[in-house]
Amino acid sequence: MIKLSELQVKEIIVIDDGRRLGHISDLEIDGSSGKILAIVVVSKDKKNGMFAKADELLISWDQIVRIGSDVILVKDVQVPDLYGKA
Repeated sequence: MIKLSELQVKEIIVIDDGRRLGHISDLEIDGSSGKILAIVVVSKDKKNGMFAKADELLISWDQIVRIGSDVILVKDVQVPDLYGKA
């Protein structure tokens, strides 16, 4: 079993092109089954401003290829969905 705090220190990297997306800030969990549906990543490109929140990326759990000792490799992240955007 792995803790959220252990996942949060691992950097998210896209396996296709080596892009660094940032670190996990939260998880999206199915309330009825308790399964993790997605990880929420604070975008590395955006920083918190004085009045603005940094953009968050939502990456489906199915897109995770491997969770290593210091990185999490993900696939098929061409343009990640912005969390909370339609």
